[in-house]
This record gives sequence, structure tokens and C-alpha cells, in this order.
Amino acid sequence: MRHEQPNHCGDHAVFGHDLQDEGDPEVEFNPGIAGRLPRKNVAAGVLIRDGAGRVLFISPTYKPFLDIPGGLTEDEESPRAACYREVREELGIDLQIGGLLLIDWMPTHGVWRDSIQLIFDGGVLSDEQILAIRPATDEVGRFEFLYADAAKQRLRPSMARRVEVAHRALLDGSVQYAEFGRTV
Repeated sequence: MRHEQPNHCGDHAVFGHDLQDEGDPEVEFNPGIAGRLPRKNVAAGVLIRDGAGRVLFISPTYKPFLDIPGGLTEDEESPRAACYREVREELGIDLQIGGLLLIDWMPTHGVWRDSIQLIFDGGVLSDEQILAIRPATDEVGRFEFLYADAAKQRLRPSMARRVEVAHRALLDGSVQYAEFGRTV
């Protein structure tokens, strides 16, 4: 089975050679096993700040809590490419996405199965970039810059923990691993 070209952020020529060098896909040692293995959703978000160090939060039109820009990856889309796409869709700007700050595992909750949540560094926006933001009205009611502590009461508890850990990683130059927003 052949898939469309993956959407990724690496060098396309190098990626193509790497994929070719990988050789033929493995043959299933147990027919149908790949379809029976668990699947996880992957979501990627971006920690974007203003010059005062406040974090950009969005008010999604479809949920009562604040969130950071980002969302689920699509099939054959890398997490970083999902960040570029989501920032463009939600905020109407193109942004340079920096390094990975956090890998967080989320357990099944309600209709959502367990997932891997990634947060990347979205950098510091200039005043001009902030003025260029045009929220997608079907997805984002508004956006605002808040210090993480001030936003805590308006975030889901797991997101508040995730933002706190990602912000700490940003400040100390690390990449953190967490489960349900708590480092382990």
C-alpha cells in the first residue's frame, strides 16, 4: 500500500532518500497484526510569547477552556508540520517553530483515547506579528497573552500542568517528559 508524500519539516530530498534507503516495508509476521495494534493520537501545540514573556492562549469556539495554538496531527503529517498548519489556520500567521519542549502522555478521557501531546517553542512575537494575527472565527473566538499562572484557572488542569512544564523547559533549555502533565 502506498501513501501520499508525508507532510514534514525536514529536507524533502534527504527525507526521500532516507525513505528509499529504508527499503521495502516489513512483511507482517502475523497477517493482520498491524491493524490490531493499538493506535495513539498525536497532538502538537506551540508555546508562543510576547515581549513581556506572556503566553499566547486561544479561546476555542468549540470548548469552554483556554488552549494553546495547535491540534491533532493528520495522517502522514509530522508533529512540527501540524504546528505550522495549525498556527496558520488558527491565527492566520506563519511562524518559525523552534525546538521541542515537552512530550506528554495523556490517558483515555471520555471519547478521547490516550495520546501523545507535544509542545514546541513558538518563540517571541514582535508587535508587528501580534498585529498581523487574524483568528479563524470558526475555530478561535479570541486570543490573549497571559502569564501562565494567570491562565491556570481558565485551563483544563492537565493543560495547566503541561504549559507549566513546557515553560520550565523553555527557561532551563531542556526537553521534558511528562504523563498527564506531571514530570516522571
